[in-house]
Order: sequence, then C-alpha cells, then structure tokens
Amino acid sequence: MKQRTLFSILCFVLISFGAASVSAQTCTKDKGTFRSNSNYDVNRRLILSSLPSNVTAQEGLYYNGSIGQEPNRVYAVGMCIPGSTSEDCSDCIKKASDEFLKNCPNQTEAYSWPGDPTLCYVRYSNTSFSGSADLDPRSLLTNTEDINSNLTEFTTIWEGLMARMTGTVSTAKSTPSSSDNHYTADSAALTPIRNIYALMQCTPDLSSRDCKNCLRQSANDYQSCCGQRQGGVVMRPSCFLRWDLYTYSNAFDDITVASPPPEPLVTVP
Repeated sequence: MKQRTLFSILCFVLISFGAASVSAQTCTKDKGTFRSNSNYDVNRRLILSSLPSNVTAQEGLYYNGSIGQEPNRVYAVGMCIPGSTSEDCSDCIKKASDEFLKNCPNQTEAYSWPGDPTLCYVRYSNTSFSGSADLDPRSLLTNTEDINSNLTEFTTIWEGLMARMTGTVSTAKSTPSSSDNHYTADSAALTPIRNIYALMQCTPDLSSRDCKNCLRQSANDYQSCCGQRQGGVVMRPSCFLRWDLYTYSNAFDDITVASPPPEPLVTVP
C-alpha cells in the first residue's frame, strides 16, 4: 500500500489524578491541495461551520453531508459518542472544525478524533468516503509509563478485553441512526483496586466485517509496538481505540467492573 505523506498534529497529555486530553488531527497531502479563497476553501469553511449544529440536531448521531458542486464539492461527517450532552458534543465538533482551518490550511482531506470534553469524530474530503473502510493514515499515541505489574497476566486480561469488545462493536446493528451502533465502552479488573478502561468505535457506515477488521488491526498495531505501556490510542479514518487505567471522555459512568478472579489458595505445610 502506498505510504501517505502526512501532516499530523498530535497531543497526548496524561495527568496522574485522572484528567486526560487526547487530540489528533491528520491532514493528508497526497489527496491534493487547494488555493486559499478558492471555491473549495469557501465550501469547506461553510460545511465545517455548520457541522456542530447539524450533529447536535441529530442528537450526536452520525451526520453525513456535502456542499457545493464538483470539482469543488466538500463532503463532511461528524458524530459524538453515545451519552454526550448536546453542549459537550457541539463544543467537541467545533473544536475539531476550527483546528482543521488552522492546522490543515490547504489539504483537501483530513480527519480528527478529539477527546475533550467528550469523544467526537470529524472528517472532510473532496470525494465521498461513505462506506469506505479506510485504515490509513493511522495515528498511534501512547503513555510514556510502563506496566509495573506482571506483564504476562496483564497481557492476557488486556487481550481478552480487546477481543470481547471487538466482537460487541462489530456485531452491533449497522444503521447510522442507531445511538449505540459500532460503539462500546467496557472495563476489566486487574486487581481489586485497579482496572483497564477501554473504548472502541467505528463509523456507522462500515459493515460489521470492516469494523472488526479495523479494530483488530488497531489492537494488533498497539500490542506490537507498545504492549508494555500503561495506556494508548490508535486512530484511523474509520475507527478509534483507546484504553487506559482510569476513566475518560465521560464514557464509563454506567460501567460496572467485574471483580478480579480470587487468588489461588496456597496450602501451608
């Protein structure tokens, strides 16, 4: 697969007492560029400025729209994770849209998964991408701290959680109007006082097969490079994966963590 030339704005800030901000924008250069104040530039500004209200009008569900005529037509999508308030969703979409104008000044395609104040998704392009399972370009962010417990045991629990969640997300009803379509947040107990928290989402226009493949690839990529780290994010144009050792993105308010298995009994002679 041809490697894309990327201009990525990456920021991964982890604060020990539980607050976190994750933001990544990827502006693709090999899809072409446009001139400032051109028809495409005007259309991009128009559709991005209307995106927050259009997404919140859909109650944060997947919004897919376009504006203009070919070859200056701009396609854009946006959505927020289930449970987001209208205010948080609008703020998240607006933040991503504003940063596109600043950080992607003349790229005809870009995507973003901002994580603050909630998790949302925004993408625009000069070609329609509805139903397209796009794995590239990929952004991978990781915590700088290593796992300080039994890595073998941790890996077993982590891989089990990833497999369970991938199955849950990919088998969800494939309709963009479904509030929980291709989305899940879950957790697994490491110890009586420490848990893994993970979130997965695909764009609702993907088939179950494409969603599963996208998330499996993201989990494999993370495990291959950074399996010893204490948290991380893998972002693609079509899917998102994040896990950490604390809650984030207001995604875990209703999550009940199962108790870890009991320690084996030791016979004392």
